[in-house]
Amino acid sequence: MIWAIIIIAGFILDRLSKLWVLDKIEGNPVTVIDKFFYLRHLENEGAAFSILQGKTLFFIIITSVIALFMIGFLVKNKNKFLRLSIALILPGALGNLYDRIFNDGKVVDFLEFHFGSYAFPTFNVADCFVVVGTIFLAIYILFIYKEVPKVEAVKADDDTK
Repeated sequence: MIWAIIIIAGFILDRLSKLWVLDKIEGNPVTVIDKFFYLRHLENEGAAFSILQGKTLFFIIITSVIALFMIGFLVKNKNKFLRLSIALILPGALGNLYDRIFNDGKVVDFLEFHFGSYAFPTFNVADCFVVVGTIFLAIYILFIYKEVPKVEAVKADDDTK
């Protein structure tokens, strides 16, 4: 049940942040920390770093299928760390999926960071959930997951020897 709360709360946080941006930020960016952090309303039709621009139907189908698989893993698997990883990825995936379906294929991005002369691509709260959840998933796969040893089936005739 805690997993459902994380997913719903994350989705709501993403939606509220995007609604706020749509209502409050137009045109020029809002400076939060000069020369480092800005709020800038952008809309992205692609994926991370604006790749695959305009492939909305592809993103809707892929995200929907992967989200269904993740819900299945969440229900079937009992490892708490894996469940947390999935529960963090899902609200991000669902938040951006919502945008693609109800915002003409565009995802609302607004968090912009600058590092010297480099401006990191603008992103949103949903992206943060996906990245943190994916980092946790990588930790699970690399350091926690243990493959269950395969048990060889013993033939009935082997028992008679």
